[in-house]
Amino acid sequence: MKNADSPTALAALLSFNGGYVDTAGFLGLHGLFTAHVTGNFVTLAAALVEGSYGILGKLIALPEFILVVALARLAGTALRRVGAPVLPILLSTKVVLLAAFFALAVIFGPFANPDSPAALLTGFAGIAAMALQNALHRVHLADLPPTTLMTGSTTQATLDAVDLAIGATGNAATVNARLGRLSGSILCFAGGCAASALLYWLAGFWCLAVPTIVGAAAALLTLKAARTQ
Repeated sequence: MKNADSPTALAALLSFNGGYVDTAGFLGLHGLFTAHVTGNFVTLAAALVEGSYGILGKLIALPEFILVVALARLAGTALRRVGAPVLPILLSTKVVLLAAFFALAVIFGPFANPDSPAALLTGFAGIAAMALQNALHRVHLADLPPTTLMTGSTTQATLDAVDLAIGATGNAATVNARLGRLSGSILCFAGGCAASALLYWLAGFWCLAVPTIVGAAAALLTLKAARTQ
């Protein structure tokens, strides 16, 4: 993207959505993480020990996540062969999935049983959207900080801050720039989590209108950038 502001804005929007959608899914779908796999391993183990609901959705989440990532790779390859703008198209597809997540959650939720067919279908839409975001980040936005998982970003940001503080880096400008990008991503993700928790408390699943709109803004941003190339 030629516009220097576009990568920064895109990272902010995607990081916000990463935190927002994961929090809403966790609250509304009894501990289901839509944006990353690690959390579902943990909550699945806890559900098995406690004998609580939500086991089926967490079991299916991993193969669905893998399937969506594989399909994203195949779709991206096919789109490149015909000269189509891959990133705007696939981000627009993610918006459609977020809209489906929103609609299904509002129509069928709240869910007393997260293993019911309606709850599973709703969760699958959210997982598909965020799996697609993960795939797009790896392939097309690798220069941007991670947008769905903050463990690595927090670790690197802490290391960079310490190195800058004690003068243990040979290229302070590069490290400082990276620290700024990582810190911005972490703050946007945390802001998404906080906004999601508050709006879910106030409006239930209607809060999912927000990431749908934010996702649309991100898709439009990449479409605009593609047209200027």
